Formats: sequence, C-alpha cells, structure tokens
Amino acid sequence: MKHMHSLRTKITTLTVCVTVIAVFVVSLMSVLFIRRTEHGKSNQLLLLLCETGERNLDYYFRSVENSVKDMATTTKSDITEKDDESFSQHVERMREVFDRIANKTNGVLTYYYRIDPAFSETVKGFWYTNLDGTGFREHEVTDINEFDTSDTTKLVWFTVPKYEKEAVWLPPYITDNLDKQVISYNIPIRWRGEFVGVVGIEIDYSTMKEQVESIHLYDNGYAFLTDSEGNLIFHPRIDIAALNADQIPATPDGLLSDITFTEYTFEGTRKEAVWQSLSNGMRLYVSVPENETEGEWQLLINRILIAAAAVIALSVILTRLVTARITKPLEQLTEAAKLTNEGSYDFKLEYNGKDEVGTLTNSFRRMTEHMKEHISDLNKRANVDFLTSVRNKGAFSNYIDDMQARIEANPENVEYAIGVFDCDDLKTVNDRYGHDKGDIYLKTASRLICRVFQHSPVFRIGGDEFAVVLRNDDFRNREELTEAFESGMKEACLTAKNRWEEIHVAMGIAVYDPQQDASVIDTVRRADKEMYSNKRKHKDEPRDNQE
Repeated sequence: MKHMHSLRTKITTLTVCVTVIAVFVVSLMSVLFIRRTEHGKSNQLLLLLCETGERNLDYYFRSVENSVKDMATTTKSDITEKDDESFSQHVERMREVFDRIANKTNGVLTYYYRIDPAFSETVKGFWYTNLDGTGFREHEVTDINEFDTSDTTKLVWFTVPKYEKEAVWLPPYITDNLDKQVISYNIPIRWRGEFVGVVGIEIDYSTMKEQVESIHLYDNGYAFLTDSEGNLIFHPRIDIAALNADQIPATPDGLLSDITFTEYTFEGTRKEAVWQSLSNGMRLYVSVPENETEGEWQLLINRILIAAAAVIALSVILTRLVTARITKPLEQLTEAAKLTNEGSYDFKLEYNGKDEVGTLTNSFRRMTEHMKEHISDLNKRANVDFLTSVRNKGAFSNYIDDMQARIEANPENVEYAIGVFDCDDLKTVNDRYGHDKGDIYLKTASRLICRVFQHSPVFRIGGDEFAVVLRNDDFRNREELTEAFESGMKEACLTAKNRWEEIHVAMGIAVYDPQQDASVIDTVRRADKEMYSNKRKHKDEPRDNQE
C-alpha cells in the first residue's frame, strides 16, 4: 500500500507539473502572439490612416505648388523690358493668366503678384481675394514702402521669399488687412539678376484644418501637423492662432524620431504615433493613447489566463484520483504535454476510459483543441478584413511576396494583372448618412468585386481601396470582366433606393510588363496610377442619381 501510495503521489506530482508547464507555455505563447498581432494591427491601422491623410494633403499642397509654379514660369517668360509702359502691360497680361490658374485651384483664398518698389516705383502689381466663395475680386495691395523689407518678421509672404531666394511654404499667419489665418506658397521673381517681386497663393487655414480633423482613431486618437523642427502648425485640441509663441506647448520628447513609429508622453498620457513627411516639409502625425491600443488584446489575454488557471485547477483535481491502471495512459499524456510544450498539437490520445484517467485525457484533448481553434481563429483574424470578409492588406502583402518568389524561381511565361479599386465618395456617405451606411456602401462594392472576379483573390488594402490579382482565365478574360464590372455598377445605381446602395468605384488594371515591372509591386503601382486616372475621369462625369 505504501508503494502504491508513493507511486500515486509521484504520478500525481509529475502529471500536475507537466500539465501546469504545458498550459503555462501555451498560455504564454498565446499571450505573446496576441500582443504581437494586435499591436501590429494597431500600427498598421495608424500607418494606413497617416498614409491616406498624407496622400490627400500632399495632393492638395502639390496642386497649390504647381499653380504658383505655373504663375512664376509664365511671369518670368513674359517680362521683356523694365520701363513703366512695357512693365505695366506685362502686369496687365498676368492678371488674366493668374485668374485662370487660381480658378482651377481648390481652396485659394488670395493670389497676388507684388512688385518690389526698388524695381518699379509706379507699378505695384495686384492682389485678388475670394473671401465668400463667390469669385475673386481685386483688393488694394499692401503698401510695402511702410515696412522695412529687411525685417523678415513683417510681410512674411514678401520678405521671406525675397531673402531666401527660393520658393517657400510659410507657416500659418494672419494675412494683411483681411484678418484671416492662412498658409501660403510663394516664389520670388528675378529678371536679369534683379529681384522683381513675389507671386504667391494663400489658402484658407480652415481647409487644411478640416482635412486633418477628419483623421481619427478609437475614442481619443487624432492627427496633427508640425513643421520639420517639430513646431506645431495645427493641433485639433490646441488653438495655435490664439496663443503667443511662448504659450505653444514644447515638442514632447520622442516626437521628432527618425523612425516612422514613435512613442511619447503628452499631458501625462503615454501615446503611440506614426508620422509621414509631406512634400512641403511638414510632418503629419496620427496619435492614439497607448491604453486604447492595448485594451482589446488585454481582454483576450485575461480570458486566456483565466481559462488556463481553470484548466490547471481541473487537472490537479483529476490527477489526484489516478490509480495504478493509468500508467500507460499517463505516458501518452506526458508525451502529449511535451509536444504541446514544443508548440505542436499533432498528437492523438487514444485512451477513452470512463475512469479518472479518461476524464483527464478528455480534458487535455479538449483544452488543446480549443487552443488550436483559438490560434486558428487568431490567424484568420490577422488575414481577413472583419467588415467585408475579404482578405486584408497584410494578406495582400504576403500574397504578392509569394508571387514574387514564384516568379523569380520560374520567370518563364509569366502572365498576371493587378486590379486596384477605390470607392468614390465614401467620406461623403459617412458624413451625410453615418458610418453604418458607409459600411453598407463598402460591403456592397466588395460583393460586386468578388462576384465579377470570382476566380481571383480579392483584398481590402485600405479604408476604401480593394485589390484583385488576375491570373489564368480571369487574366485572359480581363476585358470582359472589366465591362461586366462597369455594367454591375450601372445596374446597382439604377436599382438603388438610397445613395449608400449605389456603387461608384474607380478601377485601374495593369498587366505585368517585364520591360516596366522589376517586381510585382511595380505592377501594383501602375494599377494604382490607372485607378487614380479613372477616378479623375469619374469626377468629370455627371451622375444621374446624385442627390
């Protein structure tokens, strides 16, 4: 009896230890996996929002830059003589040119061609404003003679480009005589080595503000702008214009990191942020409190730890009832625990007795099956978009990486095409009818893409962007599929009872060309350009069903 008691004690001790270790290792692996996966998802979401915002802001800023550059190029080429009559005629010709360019540029508040008094005492130039959105009207130009133009803190739109001798974006300032907060892009004009004056466009600060404020994440995530040195240009929770320079908060430590993903502390709250540089030298940040990114995975971890503790407690109770007959099943359990400890779940427990060992065996079997299902579910979540049920951006990256590897291994007779789709007016639907209707719009568009390209993998690669990889039959029939997709959109718009049930999707398809595409990602970029070209075409076409 003593021997049996000793053996029973040893078996109990060994079984409990193995079970505890196995559950601890599996739980720890699950915790680390969940934390890494969820943290990666949060980072990808931050980066996606920041890249989308950067793309939108850069598109806007570049349109302003290009307009001012067109003005400057035309101005320089039109100057022929310095005498008052010739130069006055030149300025009059520029009025029409500037008006045509400004009317084609979105968000222009003022435009001007201001002549340096040192170049011409009689010809001052012109200044046009559009304060109420009804059209540009000429405004009296600022009298530069009243200021010391060597002081670059005054008349910054004139003095800074004059002394910088190059095109420059200016941070927000109150424009002369209008009491409007603006940012501007200015180019100095020189003729035969002599400074003539400045051409520039001022854009309403609120236009940029609205674009930045539209970027938000979780409950308290937001976006803000700084210059290249970290000085705040716009912050949704700080009125920069109402503060003196010494009242604006100092740049938090860590914010000016050279790494895209950064961490910092602001007003006592630990934050995670991602940033992108804009073409005009500004930085766009998307920031979110650290505790909001951790909330979801911490809840999952707590549940796993509770489940692990319950499993361990159950195992202790069951193993105390073990008898000498469980030696062989116990060996199987021990082996299974070792495999679990190594991260493998490919084992089979054959013992199905109705005694305590059978109970323990079944409990262990259920625990590992639940863990496999849980890990499988996590893997699925990591690669599937929860809204549309198509594969997500991470899955797209893995897919094209795998394609690239297969193409490099067998480069002969490679045929494929990439399709990129962008849902037009998603922001309008969200703003007018609510994000739930925007979700319906996205899911409706996704179903049409999946239905037409049913033999090709479909991915959601952005908030309103999808991608399709066409191979085999879909590749060969891509023109028919494109027409079918266009027909499907038209049919959806005709039968839609609500705006959010219509489908307006810009589409671009690029066929792999070894002369142009060094990699699969090059084909993706060309498809993206085709999509944006199609998107601009859609904007120029009238819609019958617009409200």
